Amino acid sequence: SSLAPLAALATGNDSQVWPAGQAAPALRTTDVAGRPVQLADHRGKLLLLNFWATWCAPCRVEMPSLARLPELFGEDRVVVVGLNVKEGPRAVSLFLQRTGVQMPVWMDPQGEITRAWGVSVYPTTFILDRQGRMRQRIRGEVDWSASEPLAWLDRWMDA
Repeated sequence: SSLAPLAALATGNDSQVWPAGQAAPALRTTDVAGRPVQLADHRGKLLLLNFWATWCAPCRVEMPSLARLPELFGEDRVVVVGLNVKEGPRAVSLFLQRTGVQMPVWMDPQGEITRAWGVSVYPTTFILDRQGRMRQRIRGEVDWSASEPLAWLDRWMDA
């Protein structure tokens, strides 16, 4: 039923394996400091791309456990990038300073990337494997220290 994903969101998150062979949309933007960035910058590592905003309470709740994943799995193996939706670098920088969260943040000031990736729920996280292939989409808040999300990462680590 078309209501199933919404019901799942009410109780936490909705995780779907990405269809095989369906490529990730292109992504070139700037980071919070204004430097150009793109997905290919992280090829060779498992990449978690997290669409979020400072006003999103579930985003704020999941961010600390998400930001710890590179330390847990090894910074040479996993990278987490927060893609901020429609906010300015100043607001994002202040949020990161206030919370102490340390992770790269890329910007989507007009929401164009968010639309291209079909994101309508925050947070939404995409897992891309070490070759840059899209593997999984998770809509809604996740405790990234729990066994199920850690199993997702193990599954795609050497895919």
